[in-house]
Amino acid sequence: MTRVHEIYPDGRVSLREVGLRDGLQLVKTFPSTVAKRRWIGDEYAAGVRHFEIGSFLPASTFPQFADVRELVRTVAELPGAHGIALVLNERGVNEALASGVAEIASVVSATEEHSQANAKRSREEAIANIRRLCEWRDASAHRPIVHAAISMALGCSIAGPVDPLEVIRIAEKCFAAGADVVGIADTVGYAGPKQVGALTEAIVKMSGHPVCVHLHDTRGMGIANASAALDAGARILDGSLGGLGGCPFAPGATGNVVFEDLVFLCESKGFATGIDIEKLVAVRAILREAMPGEPLYGSLARAGLPACKTSVAA
Repeated sequence: MTRVHEIYPDGRVSLREVGLRDGLQLVKTFPSTVAKRRWIGDEYAAGVRHFEIGSFLPASTFPQFADVRELVRTVAELPGAHGIALVLNERGVNEALASGVAEIASVVSATEEHSQANAKRSREEAIANIRRLCEWRDASAHRPIVHAAISMALGCSIAGPVDPLEVIRIAEKCFAAGADVVGIADTVGYAGPKQVGALTEAIVKMSGHPVCVHLHDTRGMGIANASAALDAGARILDGSLGGLGGCPFAPGATGNVVFEDLVFLCESKGFATGIDIEKLVAVRAILREAMPGEPLYGSLARAGLPACKTSVAA
């Protein structure tokens, strides 16, 4: 078994809580490092094991991620926990490798228009960056997992509809470059279950590698799309606590699929997550305290678990 399959076992659902990275991109205020460590610790106590904990970006521009190295250490100290961080350029790659983070994610846009607007580079240049990242991974002491995230994979707010065959082609190139995991992102929440299911199934069948699905709830389709992704064979899903999040470079983007609701969905479909939902919902208190002006979403937090616990797995 390779290291990536130890982190993301075949057949088992792995849920990644991305609130500390994607969830904090657009907030007006953000938690202190102490509060972030409580966030991680309390989610870990609830059973969460995969944490996207920040981006290696200039602190002057993104102060919410200035403590990313400390959070890398926080997650590394928790037995069985797995930390993920985002990089956008060579400087970020070098800093991420030096930090010892277990997984490094980098982005390739599905459309040329978004790639230029988001990163001022072509898609081929972004794929070349994935290849260099994999070369540096292979030469590093701890060999982090490399995650190639394809943004705007199901519709682009700049270019409009996206050809699924183009996304599959990009995924093939990312795997050929050495990526361990490829993610497909509905960055601005354009897609419905049919689109998500078809694209997920195609990439799962094509790759033989772990495939992650990253969904936004812009148009209220997040949970339905997550269900379709599971049915199509995806076993890694992203969500953020309280539905925090959005892309600063994608006009119209709003929050990620609500992590608590995502856990409930998986359990209701018979996928054991190992996460205590009531303990997970309680972690929202940290967000309310640290970011009192930020709206939090989630049907489960509002309505609670069903009174009959057997209905969770029905």
